[in-house]
Amino acid sequence: MPTLSSRITSINTGGSDGWEVFYRSRRMIDAGVDVTELTIGEHDIGTDQSILDAMHKAASGGHTGYPEVPGIHALRREIAKRLATSTGVPTEMENVIITPGGQSGLFACHIAIGSPGDTALYVDPCYVTYPGTLRSTSLNAVPVPTRSRDAFLPQPEVIDRLAKETGAKSLLLNSPNNPTGMVYPREHLIEIGKVCEENDMWIISDEVYDTQVWDGDHISPRALPGLAERTLLIGSMSKSHAMTGSRMGWVVAPAPVINSLIDLATNTTYGVPGYIQDAALFALQQGEALESKVAEPFRRRRDLLLDVLAKQDFISAIPAKGAMYLMLDIRKTGMSGEEFANALLDAHHIAVMPGESFGTSAAGHIRLALTIEDSKLVSAVQTLCDFAQSLTKADA
Repeated sequence: MPTLSSRITSINTGGSDGWEVFYRSRRMIDAGVDVTELTIGEHDIGTDQSILDAMHKAASGGHTGYPEVPGIHALRREIAKRLATSTGVPTEMENVIITPGGQSGLFACHIAIGSPGDTALYVDPCYVTYPGTLRSTSLNAVPVPTRSRDAFLPQPEVIDRLAKETGAKSLLLNSPNNPTGMVYPREHLIEIGKVCEENDMWIISDEVYDTQVWDGDHISPRALPGLAERTLLIGSMSKSHAMTGSRMGWVVAPAPVINSLIDLATNTTYGVPGYIQDAALFALQQGEALESKVAEPFRRRRDLLLDVLAKQDFISAIPAKGAMYLMLDIRKTGMSGEEFANALLDAHHIAVMPGESFGTSAAGHIRLALTIEDSKLVSAVQTLCDFAQSLTKADA
């Protein structure tokens, strides 16, 4: 057989994609084991029936043909209006392209701003696919290390040093952050923005959790002085409206960038099905009431778990200011996140994501998805804490 390209064989360095514990838990479930799964960010409530009804109506009404590649005008205008309101930056339909989910937008943005071999920076820890996505676009993916004691906030001086050392073309940010739950403060983003201006870097801002903010305010880099023309913003219906399987996202950027992304989409995805876009338009037009309905369980569950964690001192939580996750420091057990996650799965059939799946900076941590019913979630975390305590005593 002829060889595969280096572009595709280098996507997962070392042959790992970070999902091993998740795959193992799914195999156990398939074998009939009752596993409490706290791994992926999949809403337990499902897509609201009114959105499904709108999708069905659109499909039954015939909106099933080839879609408009940039997206239907009404949806692009609705997203532009939404972003103009939230950022204070004038935004028109020409600044928006609809993509098959945020992941597709992430890939397209890096294709647009970097040539093969260019360096792209991303904050470590990060969503599992980030480094592989950058490598799949033939970019040199370089992590910006962070520290648990800083709540994993990227330090501007570290970004500046790496930008100068590598000649980086871009920086990928994610706030509210997956996996840490951190919401980047305005002052911090301003300092990061100055670094990007000084080093003439693009900012790619993944804002798919913008409706899930528990403490503070969501600030888009696009809203900060001088940054709109160098920011590519990625949004999605997946987290805000529990439409994960609908694959409905967008990119908001300067019009020349959008024009180039339309060229790319014409030759790759060829747009998003019209009935999906109609359902997304309906969902966005329902306003904050529907978004709050989707987000509220995660705020409540975060508070419940913080109460559980406050009653022990073996595990500490990274400040969870947003998103549907909680990141825990389990280093007192003497185990890596991967070792702890596998041991917990073996002993109690509770599946969590190892911190190492999200980058080396999160070693010795685990991430919980707050995606199961309240009482079951509280019980699982109480068991997790007792398990950690038993490990700590065993090592004493």
